Amino acid sequence: MEDKGIPKEQIYQMLRKYKEKDLTHRSGRILGSMCTCPHPVGVKAYAMFLESNLGDPGLFPGTKALEDEVITMLGQLLGKEDVYGHIITGGTEANLMAMRAARNLKNVENPEIIVPKSAHFSFKKAADMLCLDLKMAELDDDYRLDISSVEDLICDNTVAIVGVAGTTELGKIDPIEDLSRICQEQDIYLHVDAAFGGYIIPFLKESGYDLPEFDFKLPGVSSITIDPHKMGLAPIPTGGILFRERKHLEAMAIETPYLTEDLQSTVVGTRTGAATAATWALLKHLGREGYREVATSCMDITHKLAEGIKEAGFELVTEPELNIVPFRSPEITVEELAQRLEDKGWAVSLATYPRSIRVIVMPHLKAEHINDFLKDLETITGD
Repeated sequence: MEDKGIPKEQIYQMLRKYKEKDLTHRSGRILGSMCTCPHPVGVKAYAMFLESNLGDPGLFPGTKALEDEVITMLGQLLGKEDVYGHIITGGTEANLMAMRAARNLKNVENPEIIVPKSAHFSFKKAADMLCLDLKMAELDDDYRLDISSVEDLICDNTVAIVGVAGTTELGKIDPIEDLSRICQEQDIYLHVDAAFGGYIIPFLKESGYDLPEFDFKLPGVSSITIDPHKMGLAPIPTGGILFRERKHLEAMAIETPYLTEDLQSTVVGTRTGAATAATWALLKHLGREGYREVATSCMDITHKLAEGIKEAGFELVTEPELNIVPFRSPEITVEELAQRLEDKGWAVSLATYPRSIRVIVMPHLKAEHINDFLKDLETITGD
């Protein structure tokens, strides 16, 4: 740290040199990320509320009112208007909160949670931090949660079962309706991780896509993770957690005697209100119509990509259910394929089960980017 400060113009110049080393979503070269270019309306709203702290909401009543409205709007989107929750940092914090609520509500000596093998790694973090025994349920032939495997794992120590609506690697929707029935029958907490799917499945269903129910319309669902900074186009970090009942939040509440609110349920104490403002602004600005256009456009490009991959002689691991296309080569390993794509300037990621390249067709990917990618893919095995 310098003793004497540096002029701001020089600081900005120095920062630009660091920024030039980063990839950008706008380039269309990032193919394996579930984040995307934030919408300009969300960016401006975010900047307006940089000073607000929802960890001390009594000082920022306007921002707190925005959060209440956002939770109601997200609840309406997910099948239940009168829900409880917060705008937080992302899916990891949301999943951690859900597992903490489930554990605290059911007082057992050795608590266990059941998650699919396709679950996000945040559940491993939650199990470690909350001293939970993590049970991994098998997947069926289409890489969705196998219900019979879940039923085999249920025991007296089961405090929660997790289903995923839009798996991280393949974009699959687990049979949440079956899980809802099981959890109702056995009085088990059901959490749905819809960090990815929460902002696209409802809008695709409104547009005529035949997709299964996954949200609070199912009576057994206790909580849902939803990430505005994914398909919601909000700036990073912006996540959401919704609970069916107030008691779920209250189960995590601790006293905060020196703040303007006596109890707090979130993991993070100091919590930016900027993410809430951005989410509110985008829900109001885009509306259902705007988000339907985003969702259907991504799916149109997804189908174009899937067909192009097959025409280029590569194998789809599974037909896309949402806007994720996993594929592999019949001639070279997935690792070699990934390296050749990276050598051509494409930032791809690998799915672990089954091993494959995954392309996530986020809103920053346009038809021209996919055309360029397919042209490179056609030449890849001849390199």
